[in-house]
Amino acid sequence: MKSFFTTLGLGLGLTFSTFAQTAKHVVLISIDGFRPDFYRETKWPTPNLQHMAAQGTSADGVRGVFPSVTYPSHTTLITGVAPAQHGIYYNSPFEPDGATGRWYWEENLIKTETIWDAVHQAGLKSASVQWPVSVGAPIDYNVPEFWSLDKNMDRLTPIRQQTTPKGLFEEIEQNATGKLTAREMSSDYASGDENGSRMAAYLLETYKPALLTIHIFGVDHAEHQDGRDGEHVRKALATADWAVGNIVEALTKAGIQNETAVIVTGDHGFVDINTTLAPNVWLAQNGLYGAGKGEWKAQFHTSGAAAFLMLKNKSDKKTVAQVRALLSKLPAEQQKLFRVVERAELDQIGADPNAALALAPVPGVSMSAAREGAVVKPGKGGTHGFFPDFAQIQTGFIGYGPGFTAGQVVPQMALQDVAPRVAELLGVPFRVAKPATSVQAGR
Repeated sequence: MKSFFTTLGLGLGLTFSTFAQTAKHVVLISIDGFRPDFYRETKWPTPNLQHMAAQGTSADGVRGVFPSVTYPSHTTLITGVAPAQHGIYYNSPFEPDGATGRWYWEENLIKTETIWDAVHQAGLKSASVQWPVSVGAPIDYNVPEFWSLDKNMDRLTPIRQQTTPKGLFEEIEQNATGKLTAREMSSDYASGDENGSRMAAYLLETYKPALLTIHIFGVDHAEHQDGRDGEHVRKALATADWAVGNIVEALTKAGIQNETAVIVTGDHGFVDINTTLAPNVWLAQNGLYGAGKGEWKAQFHTSGAAAFLMLKNKSDKKTVAQVRALLSKLPAEQQKLFRVVERAELDQIGADPNAALALAPVPGVSMSAAREGAVVKPGKGGTHGFFPDFAQIQTGFIGYGPGFTAGQVVPQMALQDVAPRVAELLGVPFRVAKPATSVQAGR
């Protein structure tokens, strides 16, 4: 099978991809918490997604990154590389003196080329709605995902302020959505995804960008609340499917439906939770993690279901050995809840290079950042962040339109495959730190 890549020796540890154009436009839709069963099983309220999967190329599963959480995953989707290369290791950065609430919002934190960069450098136009890590990105029409650390500020005002070009948000309100408040863009309500799709539809119809990226987020919120199944999940998924339909319909209204490839994918699957585990309690009990500012030698930075060991002194081998020893002496009923992921395996999967090791829980267990109280507590709802080595944590993929074959099924692919595929469809040069590892979609 032909590779995704045409490789030229650049001497930079990069591969350079250049292709003949297949589509004039690409729409990349990410449904947060998207799962293959949403389009494989007819019990789900997804007529648009099921139709697109039947009429296009779809994957049985898409392997994610570690941790399998939103911001690292979305950055992999637009860079084609793992977190170790692109630099967005978690949703929120590790802050030694305690979390402030900030996340990786700004695009300039990404260390590698993005598909937005490639489109911009090719002289083409792009647009984006609510995509993670997109503040300040080289996107022509950009409504980024962003919020303020000021708790007195609503969640919509910062988005207004960061939308570019200036005046675009008000233009969208006037022509597409009506006047918006933070409530109308909240993941608590169906209107959040509905209005996001109206924004995307307006940008497609008005500006016809070569690339549009959009993040649909309500399904993730519902799965956190209900787990993999439940009333809220079904309602949120029906709304997400409707939002996809709005976007696809906009292509027809814009007269570009026959020259536009649509990709629907996600960032991670979801796992039902019955137990929470607080590994920082172990460190506190052994004198490694004190309550005062700076009073620590080691602490676990939790990210979804996983936990990553951070050292105050990165060369402190004694403390790492102490942590390994205390983990090995835990009661069997606690040891069975997780496995230790050593540095060599973290390197192999492309996880944060600053972590000494990580704890990957078994399905059903999620990590807590608490350093006081019980180590093990009951858990409920659902989460993600797990090591991506089992089916439930995988996300999905549908490719529809030019460049994709009706009815084709790809057994397995990786998040790293998506950005090179977008570049291939548009025929733009694109650099990645290493080739995509799995089967090409749509050949």
